[in-house]
Amino acid sequence: MFPHNTATVAQIGEFDEVIDVRAPAEYAEDHLPGAISAPVLSDAERERVGTLYMQASPFEAKKVGAALVAINIARHLQEKFHDRPKGWRPLIYCWRGGMRSGSMVEIFSRVGWPVAQLSGGYKAYRRHVIDQLAHLPGKLDLRIVCGPTGSGKSRLLRTLAGIGVQVLDLEALACHRGSVLGHLPDEPQPAQKLFESRLWHAMQGYAPGAPVFVEAESKKVGGLHVPDALMQRMRAAPCLRVELADPARVALLKEEYAHFLADPARLNQQLDILVALHGRARVAEWKALSDAGDWDVLVGRLLTEHYDPAYLRGMARNFSCYEGAPAVAIDGIDEAAFERAARQAMETAAAAAHRPEASA
Repeated sequence: MFPHNTATVAQIGEFDEVIDVRAPAEYAEDHLPGAISAPVLSDAERERVGTLYMQASPFEAKKVGAALVAINIARHLQEKFHDRPKGWRPLIYCWRGGMRSGSMVEIFSRVGWPVAQLSGGYKAYRRHVIDQLAHLPGKLDLRIVCGPTGSGKSRLLRTLAGIGVQVLDLEALACHRGSVLGHLPDEPQPAQKLFESRLWHAMQGYAPGAPVFVEAESKKVGGLHVPDALMQRMRAAPCLRVELADPARVALLKEEYAHFLADPARLNQQLDILVALHGRARVAEWKALSDAGDWDVLVGRLLTEHYDPAYLRGMARNFSCYEGAPAVAIDGIDEAAFERAARQAMETAAAAAHRPEASA
């Protein structure tokens, strides 16, 4: 339809910028990693054109749509892309690599930019992500970071990443801490497709042969599902067991969940979710501690009465290498303590990899 260059999903990294011209709602659900949103039709405009297509005729829809697309592309040229140099190489995509991206590619090529259109559009990219999520996990040398709630697993992962170790931080990608109280304040979780795009982008960038540290998780992180192939690989991978003294666990959790300490009513609302597991009487006791601001006692009781028993049952049942896993002791919750633990985790993982049974 448009005589211009095309590119495949495998060539995405060769371009200076990737531009998503789909409607904002489509972009919000999922998009190529790092893609800029420059819709040629707004959500309302897309709905209007679609209605015309169904209720009037394809010709009327295209006539209205072409005018809207032209107006929006002109605005993007003036506001978003006016300062791009002559040699700038953008890759543009829409849903199937058709009219919307083709229109912008045509105009950009007339400007003189060496622009390309993603062959097959987002639909081709999505097929690629699904295929890769089924195969990439099997190529990863995973190290599962285990330990009860509050033992510092997530903070240890961040420390490892900070010193250049490969880390797959599922909770960061999912915007959730993985428990009933794990919703991050004012940060909603991404859509499932966007979570999977983030996973694919992270996994395809790892250096082959080097270990990848990942926290032990259940099949869901908040409302998002961990892909089956990744979960199966995690459950069979070698484990490291993080250990932190109980008083330090309480202190760490008070830091991590400071938003609940500042808003007891919000915490109590979340605690109501646990009534089915623990009964109204026990949850009422927890809420009374919350109302009184008796945080050390409340956090300690939540650990011993809810989190620790559930965690131990799940680990023993789901992670085959958990029993007998080497320990990584963390001697405090300050930055230096986690840096020491990160070095110990690296050494422990390396030593485990060279044991005879590891290569059997």
